[in-house]
Amino acid sequence: MTRCHLHKFGGSSLADADCYRRVAHILLTHGHSDDLIVVSAAGKSTNFLYKLLELTESGLLWQEELQVLISYQQNLIEQLLSNEQARSLRERLSTDKSQLSTLLSLDELSDYQRNQVVSFGERWSSRLLAALLRESGVGAVDVDARTLLVADEGAVPQIRIGQSKQKVQAMLNAHPNERLVITGFICANDKGDTLLLGRNGSDYSATLLASLANIERVTIWTDVEGVFNADPNRINDARLLKSMSLTEANRLAHLGSPVLHNRTLQPLFDTNVSLAVRSSYAPHTDFTLIAPKSLSASAPVVTSLPSVSLFSLSFNAELPQLLECFAKAGLAPLAYWSSASGRAELAFTHESEKQARAIFEVNIQVLGIDALEVRQDLGLVALVSADAALYRRGFSRLLSRDAHPLCNDGLSLVTLVPKGQVSLLTQKVHRRCAGPRKRIGVLLLGIGNIGDAWIELFKRARPVLNKELEVSVELVGLLSSKLALLSETDIDLNHWQQQFNEQATPWDYSHLFERLRHVECDELVALDISASADLALQYPAFFARGIHMVSANKLAGSGPLPFYQELKQQLDNRRLFWRYNASCGAGLPVQHALNDLHNSGDAIEAVGGIFSGTLCWLFEHFDGTKPFSELVLQAKALGLTEPDPRDDLSGRDMQRKLLILAREIGHDIELDDIALHSLVPPHLAQIPLAEFIERISELDAEMLRQYQAAAEQNKVLRYVASLQHSDAQLAAQVGIEWVDRNDPYANLTPGDNVFVIRSHFYQDNPLIIRGPGAGREVTAAAVQSDLAQICRDLLQE
Repeated sequence: MTRCHLHKFGGSSLADADCYRRVAHILLTHGHSDDLIVVSAAGKSTNFLYKLLELTESGLLWQEELQVLISYQQNLIEQLLSNEQARSLRERLSTDKSQLSTLLSLDELSDYQRNQVVSFGERWSSRLLAALLRESGVGAVDVDARTLLVADEGAVPQIRIGQSKQKVQAMLNAHPNERLVITGFICANDKGDTLLLGRNGSDYSATLLASLANIERVTIWTDVEGVFNADPNRINDARLLKSMSLTEANRLAHLGSPVLHNRTLQPLFDTNVSLAVRSSYAPHTDFTLIAPKSLSASAPVVTSLPSVSLFSLSFNAELPQLLECFAKAGLAPLAYWSSASGRAELAFTHESEKQARAIFEVNIQVLGIDALEVRQDLGLVALVSADAALYRRGFSRLLSRDAHPLCNDGLSLVTLVPKGQVSLLTQKVHRRCAGPRKRIGVLLLGIGNIGDAWIELFKRARPVLNKELEVSVELVGLLSSKLALLSETDIDLNHWQQQFNEQATPWDYSHLFERLRHVECDELVALDISASADLALQYPAFFARGIHMVSANKLAGSGPLPFYQELKQQLDNRRLFWRYNASCGAGLPVQHALNDLHNSGDAIEAVGGIFSGTLCWLFEHFDGTKPFSELVLQAKALGLTEPDPRDDLSGRDMQRKLLILAREIGHDIELDDIALHSLVPPHLAQIPLAEFIERISELDAEMLRQYQAAAEQNKVLRYVASLQHSDAQLAAQVGIEWVDRNDPYANLTPGDNVFVIRSHFYQDNPLIIRGPGAGREVTAAAVQSDLAQICRDLLQE
């Protein structure tokens, strides 16, 4: 049967007797009877062995230091094993001491002998852990990796995969249902001479053995819980990543991650082996799983190096040729920059500087390299993610003039900055790009036709908005006039109607505000697409609770002046946002245009137009051949009017819209300051709707008279709102006007709105904005536009 798991324990996980017991407990509770186990040297044993070599080379006494190391190993044996198990390991340790003494007494040690000295740390760990497991009552065998891994010598030993795989499979077959405790860090050449696998060699041993043994999972047990999205020792709110793709992990390791080494990850490519990074000190906690073939991107990770070696040069070849030279040598730069003038900069770690310099020197003639310089006054800050491009804009905004432009290789964004800026920039990038995304909750007040259209639009627009602003905008509430659905999580946009029907409950404002207190969002934005006067009166309560507002409802913006001024004061006091472009002109950018003119220093002198699609339709069709009342009934049948046509014919809606625009450009006026000339005579205004419909023909005589009188002057009738400001005098009215046949009001598509703006800059040739001023889609679009702008404003706070 295929073995499923390999565990690797580093020196920090085997530092003392308690650590060994903890490791044994992990293997007995988290493992299986046939697991493979790879171990490093206990504690600082490897450093101690290197120190012994330095003492011998310096001609200094090493015997006392050797005894300290042997005593450390003896103490571990005595603390962990019973007499029988301890006696066997003591005897072997005594033999090892004699061998070490012999080697260290030599006048000169060969590289193989030096390697043999260093290898004792892993061999001791393997023996001791296997004996401890046996003492716990399970089958365990210590294995010297030099009997398994055969390598060709080089700067870094190159494993002979085929030969080593045969040896590994033979070992597995020879020890079924036994835990095999294998030394990390060491291998051998074909003559059996000891070779070392280099920095992080034990981790590399683990993934290599897993690939050779067809293991499904490697767990590297260390002193940290896993891979964090930033260094938790430097960033207080760094978060553990529960998963990463292998390609992301590999790039992070290449950029100097202290948890992962890129060589460790290489054996996992083109395999089904997954890698877990866990804490041996807290095995019950969450950990990071690196999936070999994951297609999904994990959360971005921010990493940094306090200092790098930056090579600057001129060369005559193409940049790909230069990079290929390094690829052939197995060394890739951390990042690189080039210019069209033949200049290039390549950054490397300090450990790689010597090798990088050698590669440059070897290729000086081939590439025409000139003016090679190295500087070490810069550090590196990088963000790693399969979606790195999404964070480019946010990262770029944080760069100082001293920073290098971002190098983007598809998996990472890398910059270099002066050493003193590394820590601060790392914190800023984490907070801006890798910290928790700002969560903006949206509350939809009104789920009729426009609400339905907005949800469909929001479904398409949200991914783009989230990507652009790097936020999470979520729908957390749906309210009709009687029922409410509030959710602490994002409402499913594909099944919101079903969810509303099944889960919505009756509500009132006290209930609503209490529930909203428990919705964990950084910001809340309410979208009022109702026509409710009660809801408009609750705006102060929304603002008092820090809730931003988007209004298609025009009643708040056209309410009593003291009420309107109170709302504006609340917004200033609380730094809140209230946008209401949809309340006048639907999707037409009327308020945007007025604000732009104001911000440019222009002085707006007059605003006018036809703000009612219904009245536009009626007057574009009224040519005297058909009674006006008949057109009204036709429009009602087509759904172009309100249920009571008098709501359109009264002009009150246009009066409110003109008031909103007047206040938008700075006039503190009331609704009654705008003269209103209704199309409905007073004797028909208050009667029941049914009676009005019966008597609607009473409108026709006056309308026909006006039409004929206007026609005699070659003019046409239009229902117009107008506001003019001159000599400190304000004149505003809504009613029928006779306009020239070439006037902007005279030739509209039936149902359109038109806004005419005259200002100091636009006098003889006014600014005209024309288009559909009503309709579910364009109104929904205006609401979405306002929501998106509030989200942008919030990110600039």
